[in-house]
Amino acid sequence: MQATKARSEAAVLVVVVFLLGVVLGGLGTYLWGQRVWGMRIGPPTHAQILMRELELTSDQQKQLTAITEDTQAKLRALYLPLAAQREQIREQSRERIRAILTREQQPRFEQFLQRFDEQRKKDAERR
Repeated sequence: MQATKARSEAAVLVVVVFLLGVVLGGLGTYLWGQRVWGMRIGPPTHAQILMRELELTSDQQKQLTAITEDTQAKLRALYLPLAAQREQIREQSRERIRAILTREQQPRFEQFLQRFDEQRKKDAERR
């Protein structure tokens, strides 16, 4: 009887230790992820890589940042007029696809487009 009681206590103790390990391991992984992976904003930019590779001074880093920001602004201004044309081409393509779909396929296509457009919007916001 005493041996059976000791075995059941040992089994309970093993289960409790196992569960504590799972809980503490999960908590540790979560906290580590928040601390380390959560700090990552994204991959380094070309300018950041260049700064590190060339070991630029803080003054040079400021100048490089100004150059890259100016270049990005000019490129945005260059491509901005194309945005409306790109959207028109995209809509024409969608109309052509709608024309070949059955009535059953059209709602699914619209749902697909909605998910696709939402993802595209999220991606644009990240940039």
